[in-house]
Amino acid sequence: MSQLSILDGPRAEPLGGGPAKQLVILLHGLGADGNDLIQLAPYLGRAVPEAAFVSPNAPQPCDMAPFGRQWFSLQNRDPEVLVQGADAAAPILDAFIDAEMERRGLDAERVALLGFSQGGMMALHTGLRRERSLAAICALSGALLGSDSLPEQIRSRPPVLLVHGDSDEVVPSRALPAAEAALAANRVPVTAEIRPGMGHGIDERCIQLAMEFLQKHLAGAAAE
Repeated sequence: MSQLSILDGPRAEPLGGGPAKQLVILLHGLGADGNDLIQLAPYLGRAVPEAAFVSPNAPQPCDMAPFGRQWFSLQNRDPEVLVQGADAAAPILDAFIDAEMERRGLDAERVALLGFSQGGMMALHTGLRRERSLAAICALSGALLGSDSLPEQIRSRPPVLLVHGDSDEVVPSRALPAAEAALAANRVPVTAEIRPGMGHGIDERCIQLAMEFLQKHLAGAAAE
């Protein structure tokens, strides 16, 4: 059980001041850490000024670089192995989400996940299997793992935002239409956009889409 409580990372309090009325959990990609995505907080906070942000460091040291963290290994890209990795990491992330909700005194409808790359994979894999639906999931340059088992395992259907660059050299852009189709087949509300010319990254349009999505779906969110 000790492993389930090891996650922590940088935090940002609500841009508008006062106690947090919403929470956005930012999940970084392979080889990064929480300091990477917490940099989005000042931008996303303009759309949800009453939201706090936390960007936990993934539980494992990256096994493909001398620094950074990973949610699971990507050395073996076999789809079944990737699902096994996500399955192993999900309870750790789940426990962190629960702990943060309790820490802030927030219900699930006031919590959103936003993940980039491997973090996007974890946001989808974990968020769709939680008993109580979160407010929203944003997966940027990610992928939906284990789509074949989703019909049996899905427990909640929060609205999902998918954004992917058509020039992504790390996670192929075909991951987006595959995820979009699988989510739609499982009655998950999904919004998707392919970014022309964008590689494996986050551009201004990605941030704008995420801002609009969070503002729309986080309970109690109000425009700046």
